[in-house]
Amino acid sequence: MIYSVRGKLIHKEPFLAVVECGGVGYACRTTCMICFGMTASQLGETGTEVSLYTYLYVREDNVELFGFYSMQELNCFKMLISVSGVGPKAALSILSDIDAQRFALTIASGESKVFTKTKGVGPKLAQRIVLELKDKIAKENISAADIKASGNVFVPAGDNCSEAVSALMVLGFSQEEVASAVSKIDPALDTGEIVKQALKIIGNK
Repeated sequence: MIYSVRGKLIHKEPFLAVVECGGVGYACRTTCMICFGMTASQLGETGTEVSLYTYLYVREDNVELFGFYSMQELNCFKMLISVSGVGPKAALSILSDIDAQRFALTIASGESKVFTKTKGVGPKLAQRIVLELKDKIAKENISAADIKASGNVFVPAGDNCSEAVSALMVLGFSQEEVASAVSKIDPALDTGEIVKQALKIIGNK
């Protein structure tokens, strides 16, 4: 498995970045430059050094390498392709329309209509994405009421905190990281603000 690639960016175009490592050019499918935060928008000009987290997609008739600027974006991609009816191209399109944080919040809040803004994603598929991923999160016992970090850190109860915890877990953070961060934030804030502040706290560790 290829965990990541680091080297010179020798070519880029919508949904594709080619990174040269040790004389070999790795063609990585990426999210497109539609809004800030996507992989393509984070890449510099050709000739600069870049680093991408990767996912190797293997099927009988197809092998493709996907590259992502952040681990959070990669985690969202992997969750999306675990949904029946969502292939890697559709997952890239979705993550090109909304960034990883918005994706996580959408799953946590159940706002499936957000996904219908992506070309090729209808209401039924959008609802399936939300239902399957929320169910996956629930099976992992992720909730603000239940999660306790190591020591005596508790996550405040409440809908906003629960949604924030779920969103942060979608992004791939551990229960301990999430609980520790969310416990330091005012539970009266809206879900989006709780997530933003939690990300800052986790990022400053």
